[in-house]
Amino acid sequence: MDTKDLFDQGLKTRKQVLGSEYVDNSINNADEFGMKLQEFITTHAWGAIWGREGIPLKTRSMINIAMLAALGRTHEFRLHLSGAINNGVTKDEIAEILIQVGGYAGFPCAVDGFRQAREVFNCLLYTSDAADDMQCVDLGGRRII
Repeated sequence: MDTKDLFDQGLKTRKQVLGSEYVDNSINNADEFGMKLQEFITTHAWGAIWGREGIPLKTRSMINIAMLAALGRTHEFRLHLSGAINNGVTKDEIAEILIQVGGYAGFPCAVDGFRQAREVFNCLLYTSDAADDMQCVDLGGRRII
């Protein structure tokens, strides 16, 4: 695949996982400086990596939330947690992933992961007024923190 094909594949996959509205907003709101990163991430992370056929999107989401929880990347963890739910990862599976993270990356990572996940779950469940009070943001029709 050439770079243009990878970008197109990445854009399709990114929208499938994170929602069209969120992705469109990220791209449309990027200035000239930020667009360089949007294009790079869409082409390389979402096209070349997420676009591979070796494992399903659900499994990729599970791997991502484990890594992001272990690294303490709160913003990306919340974003990818919502994407993981969109890819069919259940709350029970998320709990097991975070327990596994605790055993290998440290219990503070698991504790923070559970706290972040609970907030994301609450944003996905509550009405817009309650979500606004929790500083939730819209992710393609679904609200997350």
